[in-house]
Amino acid sequence: MFRDLVLKNRSYRRFYESERVSEETLRELTDLARLSPSGGNRQTLKFYLSAGDKNGEIFSCLGWAGYLDGWDGPEVGERPAAYAVILHDKNLGGGAETNAGIAAEAMLLGAVENGLGGCMFGSVDRKKLAGLLDLDENLEIVLVVAFGKPKETVVLEEVKDDGDIKYWRDEKMTHHVPKRKLEDIIANK
Repeated sequence: MFRDLVLKNRSYRRFYESERVSEETLRELTDLARLSPSGGNRQTLKFYLSAGDKNGEIFSCLGWAGYLDGWDGPEVGERPAAYAVILHDKNLGGGAETNAGIAAEAMLLGAVENGLGGCMFGSVDRKKLAGLLDLDENLEIVLVVAFGKPKETVVLEEVKDDGDIKYWRDEKMTHHVPKRKLEDIIANK
């Protein structure tokens, strides 16, 4: 059921790093992005895929979990096994952010269907990463999506009366994510 895919599609930040994600799987996930809607059908996105040698360099350019004070990201052994760097080809037109969001969601839902999880990153040292990946000047980094076999449990809960939406971890490292109530997000009540 589609709802189950959505509920399992959480922002996982700890993985079983030794459980590899094959290049074939990355290509399948990228194909889902390719087949997704694109503003004006311009198809301005390109993808830099990594399931090995460049992983450490990509990892070093990401900002991990801003609400978790003092946590700089997963330790060695808990890092993502693969990445897709979503790029906007400036020669092909606009719509980069919307199209990248659609593409990333398609890839993440596909990952869940394949027993994987992931995390979408907008907090990226784009200049450093573009240099490390030796990207052409016309390719602009929009998002990075990390993939792997999740090593953590993510629990959804309702936002409390204080309105705090910050995610947090308990002593067992269970990741808690507050979500607003449906009636609180529908504007035309």
